[in-house]
Amino acid sequence: MPARRLIVVGEGPELENIRALAGANVKVVGYQSSERLKEYMQHARGFVFAAEEDFGIVPVEAQACGTPVIAYGHGGVTESVIDGVTGLFFMEPAPESIMAAVEHFERITWDAQAIRKNAERFSQSVFKEKFMEFVNNQWQEFRNARLDAIAEAQAAASQGPAPVAEQVAG
Repeated sequence: MPARRLIVVGEGPELENIRALAGANVKVVGYQSSERLKEYMQHARGFVFAAEEDFGIVPVEAQACGTPVIAYGHGGVTESVIDGVTGLFFMEPAPESIMAAVEHFERITWDAQAIRKNAERFSQSVFKEKFMEFVNNQWQEFRNARLDAIAEAQAAASQGPAPVAEQVAG
């Protein structure tokens, strides 16, 4: 896609191979500080995420910048990206699939505020709130079950001892 510009951020064992394969429209910058990565994301038209991970925090960070994501539609990213709202998925890890997704991506008008709002679902404050809500609900269920068991035991004790069954001789 020579008419489009791509900036590749990150490092790994394939970094030098990627640099060697990069065309004139591809800039491979390697590792970047968190602040510089944030700047790239804030100014990008879109963020391509071609990995499969259990969660994938980087696509959430891109969305927090209001940047839509073009992602490989497998793994945790399917829970953080809303297809057609905060990004798009490509289903095959192949150049043709990515190119088709980019072309589809360019026909959509993206809403940076909606994208940012989606990322807020994964903020620390929301996590803490939902975690505490879960713990409190579990505690209440446990507490109520214990109180019910105590009440049943007290009711049984107030009725006196259970009658002893008599054996009837036949």
